[in-house]
Order: sequence, then C-alpha cells, then structure tokens
Amino acid sequence: MSNQHQEFLQKSYNIKKRFLTMYKNANTGHVGSSLSVAEILTFVRFNWMVDSDEIILSKGHASAALYSMLAEEGILSEAEIATFYGNNTYLAAHPPVNKIKRVPFATGSLGHGLSLAAGMGLAQKIRNTSKKIFCITSDGELNEGSTWEAILFLAHHNLTNVVWLIDRNKLQGYGHTEDVMKLDPLDDKLVAFGFDVLEIDGHDFNALEKAKSYTLNSTKPVAIICNTIKGRSWEKMERTVACHYDSMNDEQYQKLLIEIEKPLLKQ
Repeated sequence: MSNQHQEFLQKSYNIKKRFLTMYKNANTGHVGSSLSVAEILTFVRFNWMVDSDEIILSKGHASAALYSMLAEEGILSEAEIATFYGNNTYLAAHPPVNKIKRVPFATGSLGHGLSLAAGMGLAQKIRNTSKKIFCITSDGELNEGSTWEAILFLAHHNLTNVVWLIDRNKLQGYGHTEDVMKLDPLDDKLVAFGFDVLEIDGHDFNALEKAKSYTLNSTKPVAIICNTIKGRSWEKMERTVACHYDSMNDEQYQKLLIEIEKPLLKQ
C-alpha cells in the first residue's frame, strides 16, 4: 500500500471518529448519511480539489461529516466542533451560509446543490478560469425537478469544470430509492442527458483515484455514481432507513469506533 493511500485511511478514520463523537454528544441522527459519504469527502478534499476550488455538499443532512472534514483541514477548531447542534451554534444540522470557509451555500433543502454548482460552473467558464466546482449529492434528491433542470443546464453549457459525485446508497428518508421513485437505470438516463458516467465503489480510494483520472479525459460533464452503504460499519443498522434518523446509544457508539478503525489496522 502506498503512503498516500495510508494517509487517506488515516484521515478518513479521523473524520469518522470525530463526527461519530459529534453525533453521540448531540444525541442526534443522520449518522448513516455521514458514514456513506466519508470516503468521498476525504478523497475530494485531500487528493482532488485545490484551495481555489469549491465544494458543495448538497446532502446537507450529512453536515457533521463536512464539519469534521473542515476540522481535519484546520478550518474549524475542536472547540467549535464541540458546539455541534448546540444552542447559538453555527454548526447546525444543515450547513449555514456566510459562516464557515468552504461552505459557499446553505444546503439541506434537497435538490438545490447541483443547480448552485451549475451556476458557479458557468460563471467560471465565462471568466475562463481553471477553478473546479465539486458537488456531492444524495441519490434521493434526484426525485427533485430542480436537479434535472441542473442536469440539462450542465450538459447544454458543457460544464466540464463541475465534478458531480452521487452518493448512491439507495436509501432516502422514506425508504429505498427504487421503492419511493425508481431511479435505475440511472447511468443510462444520465448518458441520455449528455453526460459521461462512471460507476464506482464510493468507499474505495483506488476507485476514487480512477474517477479523478476519468474526469481529466472527458469532453462532457461527468457524473460519478458512487455506490455506497448507508450506515456503513454500524452493526445491524447498515442499509436501513433507521440509520437515517436514529441516534447512537453508548454500546453502539463504542462498537462503531472499533469497526471504523479496522481498515486502518489491516494495513
């Protein structure tokens, strides 16, 4: 294993351990949503985007993962992290606007992140800059019409400076995505709309590296479908709607801390 890969595993572990502690101390939910996106956030921030790029976490209910990533980067302090979900905090359940570096928009009203990214992408294209916009959406928010308007817009303007990663954990607030509103074959639909599409394991850093290379050679907007597990490592809660809402008890928290460290100890 390369030193870089080992570094990603360490950072991913740090980010997960921090946000699990945040959730536990706040006694709140959306744990599963953060566990499905942790590796994606880790890789994008620490091996893909540069400081001038933007990142939009459209699935704002996974805000704890975003805040933890920002703490790992040194933007947020551990003292600030400790205020998560508290009174008078700006580290709320969904990311705020104009409060934190690298959080350009308030998100969490699902279906808006990709539209915001598309607008930023067009602005940078007009300005002829090299700036990239990274947008991480859930799969459930593909139920929203505003997302499909953004897809049309991205393809029409050929905004290759927008990198769209879909956290495809196949669960949303009301059940399995295919039961609530069928998305598959998602790859074929996006190709029909004018995208290049790559489907990967969203927990695999090698696969994410391949996705990074894939975008460099594409002449169309790219959608990266990241197959993930909602509630990954959470015993008996993986792939359940409950992990979208439930908080952790002491035993679950301690077991999760052990589980998330296992990939690091194997190396």
